[in-house]
Amino acid sequence: MSIKFGTDGWRAVISDTFTFANLRLVSQAMADYILAENSTTPSVVIGFDTRFLSDRYAAEVARVMAANDIQTWLARADTPTPAISYAVVNKKATAGVMITASHNAPRYNGVKLKSAFGGSASPEQNKRIEQLLQRNQESLRGPNLMELEAGIRAGRIVKFDPAWAYYEHLGTLVDLDIVSGAELRVVCDGMYGSGRGSIGEMLTRGRTRVQNIRAEMNPGFGGIHPEPIAKHLGMLISTIQSGHWDVGLATDGDADRIGAVDARGQFVDPHRIFALVLRYLLEKRGWTGAVVRTVSTTRMLDRIAADHGLPLVETPVGFNHIADLMIANGVVMGGEESGGMSVKGHIPEGDGVLMGLLLLEVMAEAGKPLHALVEELLAQYGPAQYARTDMKLTRPVAKETMVKLLLDLAPAAISGVDVEEVQTTDGVKYYLADGSWLLIRPSGTEPVLRVYAEAPSDARVAALLAFGEEMAAKA
Repeated sequence: MSIKFGTDGWRAVISDTFTFANLRLVSQAMADYILAENSTTPSVVIGFDTRFLSDRYAAEVARVMAANDIQTWLARADTPTPAISYAVVNKKATAGVMITASHNAPRYNGVKLKSAFGGSASPEQNKRIEQLLQRNQESLRGPNLMELEAGIRAGRIVKFDPAWAYYEHLGTLVDLDIVSGAELRVVCDGMYGSGRGSIGEMLTRGRTRVQNIRAEMNPGFGGIHPEPIAKHLGMLISTIQSGHWDVGLATDGDADRIGAVDARGQFVDPHRIFALVLRYLLEKRGWTGAVVRTVSTTRMLDRIAADHGLPLVETPVGFNHIADLMIANGVVMGGEESGGMSVKGHIPEGDGVLMGLLLLEVMAEAGKPLHALVEELLAQYGPAQYARTDMKLTRPVAKETMVKLLLDLAPAAISGVDVEEVQTTDGVKYYLADGSWLLIRPSGTEPVLRVYAEAPSDARVAALLAFGEEMAAKA
């Protein structure tokens, strides 16, 4: 049996590879890692999302940790990933474990390992756990186990609610008085995930009118992927269009990603959310520092950073790359196209709840509807239209093989526009003379090839995507 950690932990199909037996083995390897990190006072925070059996899986991890004499804090109920990440820092724990498959399809579940600083474990740390897992399997060492109730009685497992410390911390990063004063009408779409109700709970004592949708427990996520992109937000869009609402905010399966819908029912993607919040932090709060974005994220951020004399750093896809730079300080804001973003003073972790609240602050301070703010942004730092398409792979293709093929086939021009530069930060990215770009890269979590494009017009985006798909089909 081969268990491999991807971009952010281990994900697999429930009852296929993601079983209680395999989870115990992975938990023992994580316990061995935690003990190696802190042999005197080891501790771990464990949380879980709303997926099928997630609460039981989390309890199983707790049983293994307690049996290894690791002080364990186990969430009482499903909780956003960033709340668990913050709890790791707040409780000065050695590590955190989140049972979630994030935005993946309902048949998946997974494990995210969090480092002591609150962000995702590094690729090196994940690799170390894989090595420990392999060592245990080769030596036929099974997991240590303690009954849950025995662990609770012994004080090794303590159930807790991570929400309130997390909410208190968010209150230091968002001006809730500005938000309350605007009396915004907000629809919060929890997408049946563990962020359900979180944004509303932060606003409940103010004058913001909130309606929660898809906030009940539904492990099947209504038959969709709990990913806050336009094609999964039909209910949010129709709710906005059928009433008098100013904005809709959607968080993914574990609430580390954000998407939005304006009062006209138009989807506002993470690129524009990132750019709006960044511009606000620089212009209204006077914050300074480096701006960090992944290779697949809008170049509007480059133009905003340049306008304010700030450095822009491009990283491979995966928030762990952004986290490394945030830990070193000096980063004002970092994020990726998937909707994971964070700001200075927060944990180095994507946080959909925080970003939703900051977007409300941007709207409230400006006193303008979201569509007007987006139009202003595009007039100042655009035009920038964006799209992504995913191509299912008929056979596995190694990233190195794909990169070499795309470099060998790199054209001098695409649809009549010169290619100025080709980069291989993560996959292959073509920079064109009109400010547009095309990126082709294998996913780190699914057997698909992702093709991304940004250009001044939808027609140019379509042309770039068509070329990208043609190139990808040659793999």
